Amino acid sequence: MFTTLGRWCADRPRRTLVAWLFLLALALTAVVSYGRVTSEQVSLPGSDSQAAKAIGDAAFADSASGRQPFVLHTPPTAPRLDAAAQRTAVEQSAQALAKVPHVTKVTDSLYAPGSSTLSADGHTGYLSLDLDVSARDLTSATTSALRSAAAPATAAGIEVTPGGALATAADRKPTEYSELVGLAAALVVLTVAFRRFSAALLPLLTGGMGLGITLPVIGLLGHRMDMPSAGATLAAMIGLGVGIDYTLFCLTRFRDLRAAGVPVEEAAVRTTAGSGKAVAFAGSSIVAALAGLCLGRLPLLYALALAPAIAVLVAVALNLTLLPAAFVLLGDRLGTGHPPGSVETATGGWAAVARAVVARPWRALLAAFLLLGVLALPATRLTFGQLDASSNATGTAGHTAYTQLAEAFGPGVNGPLLVTDTLPTPATSPTDPRLTALATALRQTTGVTSVGPAQLATDARQVRWQVIPATAPADPATADLVHRLRSTTLPTAATGQAHVGGVTAAQTDLNDRIAARMPLIVAAVLAVAALLLLLAFRAPLVAAKAALLNLLAVGASYGVLTAVFQLGHGARLIGLHGAVPVPGYVPLLMFAVLFGLSMDYEVFLLSAIREHYLRHRDNRAAVVTGLGSTGRIITSAALIMVSVFLSYLLNTDPVVKMFGIGLACAVLLDATVVRGILVPASMALLGRANWWLPAWLDRLLPHLDIEGDTPTPEAAPDLTPPAPPRRD
Repeated sequence: MFTTLGRWCADRPRRTLVAWLFLLALALTAVVSYGRVTSEQVSLPGSDSQAAKAIGDAAFADSASGRQPFVLHTPPTAPRLDAAAQRTAVEQSAQALAKVPHVTKVTDSLYAPGSSTLSADGHTGYLSLDLDVSARDLTSATTSALRSAAAPATAAGIEVTPGGALATAADRKPTEYSELVGLAAALVVLTVAFRRFSAALLPLLTGGMGLGITLPVIGLLGHRMDMPSAGATLAAMIGLGVGIDYTLFCLTRFRDLRAAGVPVEEAAVRTTAGSGKAVAFAGSSIVAALAGLCLGRLPLLYALALAPAIAVLVAVALNLTLLPAAFVLLGDRLGTGHPPGSVETATGGWAAVARAVVARPWRALLAAFLLLGVLALPATRLTFGQLDASSNATGTAGHTAYTQLAEAFGPGVNGPLLVTDTLPTPATSPTDPRLTALATALRQTTGVTSVGPAQLATDARQVRWQVIPATAPADPATADLVHRLRSTTLPTAATGQAHVGGVTAAQTDLNDRIAARMPLIVAAVLAVAALLLLLAFRAPLVAAKAALLNLLAVGASYGVLTAVFQLGHGARLIGLHGAVPVPGYVPLLMFAVLFGLSMDYEVFLLSAIREHYLRHRDNRAAVVTGLGSTGRIITSAALIMVSVFLSYLLNTDPVVKMFGIGLACAVLLDATVVRGILVPASMALLGRANWWLPAWLDRLLPHLDIEGDTPTPEAAPDLTPPAPPRRD
């Protein structure tokens, strides 16, 4: 199948290129016409916060995105907001804001007696805006229109800042500069590796084309599902990394075949049949690992798994179709490498490392285990939390609004809880005794600062309160308050079906559900990774060992993630204000992605080792030759991946920084400590047992040839270790 596909594309290179350019143009045209949509909303079917949201959406349709703060602030040396000139400007701005499209109501209670929206010093206050669009559909155009409408306040010396979901829309920025930095770093690595600019440029072109198709597709998917902005960013990170790496593997194989005298078209076909097949296997492994996230049964995980999966599938498709066409079109301009079977690459630095490791495998094994153990130690303190706008970069609307509101009204005002109640019979008025009793119980709950007035729906049966916690959204005490309200306050004081919602409550439910289902997802991803390696190499010990070693690398990356972000060591060096909580979905998604990415290097290395072992039956020589011949390519691929991931530290989003640090650290450890030390040391110790296969399992497993270059079954020797001598 791969030979046929490669030959078809190699015979029709221009037609193949035009087809991909057409797909690129189609994707870009569609996203320009319909727009790219992202949403930070968390949907949790069956959760208490989702029930509260459903009631709010149905009963209070004029406030689809909830009440959003529009912050007003004057410096301490400037007039107060309740000064005559400032008051007139605020009232004029409120009237203008009410006329902005999608604004259904502006609540201006700044100057009401005993107002809770004007600070004690009179320098900070906020208007509450109700909008008829969800947070997903808010755009920077809306926030710009709101700022323009508040021109009277700005002219009076009042600083205006949109908060809440409005701030998220205002701060939403593209990440193209991160991709450009990653591409520049990759170009340097590829130029050094290939010593030819045209060869170095080809992986960047395929990676860029994959990105140009993937990101519009994900943006269009946002119209049909809640796609967080982190999903598109993660897809760009993974898609760019694997796209360049896969092309690097295939291009290396093509250059080696050309060095052996194989004609251009035949080399393109054989590359697709061999390395292209390995790329398809590696890409399928990543997609299979990401599919394990579906066991979490969370829409957020579906979106965060789907986005990078699309990027990987596009990268695989490009390598299987566009790449053989590009090989034919460019031909000798791509240069040549080392002929297959050449011993030149087995005498370099990685071969020397392999010889040192197999000479003293126990010493190397213990040293590597110690290093990974030290790095993984902070992971024992990892806890799931939720981010708030205090973690945003200084100068962003989210950080400015958060800081001003927290200093004026306390940190809890940035994460209000929405308590809903469905009454058995309609309330007579907002002062109905049932509503008054529940509001009193809410105010008396430990951790509650204030409770807003009851909001009655048109049927007078649905009622909602805004509850302000005493602690910040990211504070674990706020999550404790959510649990306390649900377990103690509402069961005793509510007369109907009461729920606790809001962004903070939804994030609490998300972390609780991820923590409950993470063991199942981890076990599934481990099983999938081991099964795929078992199918590829028909060696149970190799498959089990690879899964365990990958687990060590992931644990070490978790330790680095915990130390930098949760404990704050070096956080300021990457543009953060200090320690920040780690959302539960970050480690979970990292786990699936890293297990998929590790398959690239594992398949590439083990294929070389197995090929040499099948021909010479010398286990230690096979390990040395395999690592020596693949070490340079694996190192180059890892450097590219690390460069791409670290380039996203330029992004201001803490979650993107977490993925950048975590993935870069894990890939670096996987390509050096795991592939360079642990794999050769363990294989040297296991000897022939590496390839042991029980007879019953041999009959069940299919014969797969991942690289397409291993000896045929007839030529391959029996890999089953000899039976021990019988004792009479």
